[in-house]
Amino acid sequence: MFTTRPELLGTYGMVSSTHWLASAAAMAILERGGNAFDAAVAGGFVLQVVEPHLNGPGGEMPAILWDGRRRKVEVICGQGTAPRQASIAAFERLGLEAVPGDGLLPACVPGAFGAWMLMLRDHGTLPVAEVLRYAIGYADGGYPTVPAISRWIHEMEPLFREEWTESAKVYLADGVPPSGSLLRNPLLAATYRRIVEEAEAAGGDRERQVEGARKAFYEGFVAEAIDRYVAEAEVMDITGHRHRGFLRGEDLAAWHAAAEEPLTLDYRGYTVCKAATWSQGAVFLQQLALLEAFDLKRVGFLAADHIHTVVECAKLALADREAWYGDPVFATVPAPDLLSSAYAGGRRKFVGERASFEMRPGSPAGKQPRLPRAPAGLALVPGHWGEASLALLEDGARLAERRVGDTCHIDVVDRHGNMVACTPSGGWLQSSPCVPGLGFCLNTRGQQFNMTGGHPNALQPGKRPRTTLSPSLALRGDEPYLAFGTPGGDQQDQWSLSFFIAHVDFGLNVQEAIDAPMFHTTHVPSSFYPHAAFPGQLRAEDRLNPGVVAELRRRGHDVKLQDAWSLGRLCAVGRDPERGLLKAGANPRLMQGYAVGR
Repeated sequence: MFTTRPELLGTYGMVSSTHWLASAAAMAILERGGNAFDAAVAGGFVLQVVEPHLNGPGGEMPAILWDGRRRKVEVICGQGTAPRQASIAAFERLGLEAVPGDGLLPACVPGAFGAWMLMLRDHGTLPVAEVLRYAIGYADGGYPTVPAISRWIHEMEPLFREEWTESAKVYLADGVPPSGSLLRNPLLAATYRRIVEEAEAAGGDRERQVEGARKAFYEGFVAEAIDRYVAEAEVMDITGHRHRGFLRGEDLAAWHAAAEEPLTLDYRGYTVCKAATWSQGAVFLQQLALLEAFDLKRVGFLAADHIHTVVECAKLALADREAWYGDPVFATVPAPDLLSSAYAGGRRKFVGERASFEMRPGSPAGKQPRLPRAPAGLALVPGHWGEASLALLEDGARLAERRVGDTCHIDVVDRHGNMVACTPSGGWLQSSPCVPGLGFCLNTRGQQFNMTGGHPNALQPGKRPRTTLSPSLALRGDEPYLAFGTPGGDQQDQWSLSFFIAHVDFGLNVQEAIDAPMFHTTHVPSSFYPHAAFPGQLRAEDRLNPGVVAELRRRGHDVKLQDAWSLGRLCAVGRDPERGLLKAGANPRLMQGYAVGR
């Protein structure tokens, strides 16, 4: 099979990320004696600088890791919570039926910084200054502007100059930066430097310094700047009106990143580990549970039967996401039932020969599903779709896409057997104005709540939205085997699943599995405002065999072919204990992702 680059093999350490500079910085940390977690933190902060259209310090970051000393899988939850003032009633008083997709109203507590600090404190070995030095260098000295950054700044220039003037100071100081030019963010560099200064002022002990850095962000000058700005500013957003936000300094001070147990499922000799149902990660596991009974290898890789079966299982798992997933601290989520073999067995009967156009959540343990209130123009009823104004939805989706961001990813494995997958996102330059003096934007993750009171993912103060962010880690024989993930919003647990079964069921190496043509369904409502859904739609790269495409259409799929090399942005690192090797692969799409190692 053609691959864009080799699967990397080595013995010392491997890094894969969505940007070559982050991969290089993380590898430099490994070369300096740091472990996988030190490297991931350093690379993660570089991503905040060099991919500001995909993530930032005001965003969020879930991670899943194996610590060789503790010999266990751990999830780090860096998904911040809704502000204390944010509620369904508060939005209704503003005349809003949904949380907007941009501006200040959808801001939750920024979780990324706290999550990186928790990882560094509990699993790393280096001080704060060491892991931040590369990010400070790129923010201060400049980094090459990738084409997407230039396009976004050009798209946002009128809004920046007329409304989001602090963003204009950061990104339009010398006009729209051309692709390939050096782009600097001295305000962000100063923010990082002050955090390092306050960390070092906290004392000589490494853990005390990490806590000093955390306090500077959540209780100190960063939180104060956010509180002052959000309390006073009235910001134009996608509704066409100016609004003040709900986030306050007290929300940041009350929040801490947390370590959690993963959800797991066994599949063909592997144990796959995902975050709990504040993430969409269980969708991946539910798909595996459904696919366990299908002999995918027999039908052939990327044959019509392969794609049809995977897509129909995805529709069922995603329907359950819509009905059942939410923050388990606030909602009773029947995760064990949803992941049980008995439940999967009962659901498989809905995988027929024809493409389904139904929205069909299940009834785990006999409980009745509850779907959120439908997007405007779409009647969403358990068991079937109602009449839909697709033109309205398409117009809304196009409008929202003007300001929707994406996500980053970084994976690291080291010679000590440590392994970590991280999916930072949020705080996109195109979705929220920069906070004065800090050089970064707030997140808009609150748009992933719904406004249906009593639903597991209904907006509530202090609650985590059911995020799309979903890193993955797989064990083989109780040993860490593979860490992987991708940007892509609702597609994350579809593209990641296609990668995983290409590797496990069809025997492709990690680079071959990343390079293989990707596909996904947009059958269920998007997690992003305005939550458009396109029943029966299957999007696929046009590298698929034309005969396969024709057969999928014959089966009723609404196939929308996308450009070659346009779907999926996987990163992966792994261990091959039998050969004593480490391995890695990275996505060639968008010409940014790279794996490095030796």
